[in-house]
Formats: sequence, structure tokens, C-alpha cells
Amino acid sequence: MHTHDEWPRWAKFLKRYHLDQLTAWMLDAGGPIPLLGAQALYFGRSFLGHQRADLLARTLEDESEVRAFASYLHGIQSNG
Repeated sequence: MHTHDEWPRWAKFLKRYHLDQLTAWMLDAGGPIPLLGAQALYFGRSFLGHQRADLLARTLEDESEVRAFASYLHGIQSNG
């Protein structure tokens, strides 16, 4: 499964809880925040489901994927 396939699901979840703008901001800020999030996901993956947690963690570990997902979230925010 490709991480981009999960982006609409992740964005919908974030929007439902009004976390989309905060998440986009945190991803844009970069630094250790995404990497710390990835480590937290690896730690809690038995509670979250291995496959989904691993996909999100891999996204957070890859700087280009982080920027791309942040852009995706910004695009959704501006469209709706």
C-alpha cells in the first residue's frame, strides 16, 4: 500500500477533529516534530494497527513526504 493512498483518510480524520491546520503547521515547521511523531507511532503501533501506523511513521520519517503531505493538507484547506 502506498502512503499517498492513505492521505485522504488521514486528512478526513484530522479535519473531523479540527487538527488539519495544526498538523500542517507542525509539518511545515519541520525539525524533530515529524521524527518524534514517527517514533511515537512505532511505539504505539500495537494499539493503532501495525500497517497504518507503519505507513504514517514512514511518511513522517521522509522529509519530502512530510512536505508533500503538508502541501496536500494546505490544498484541502484552501478548497474547502
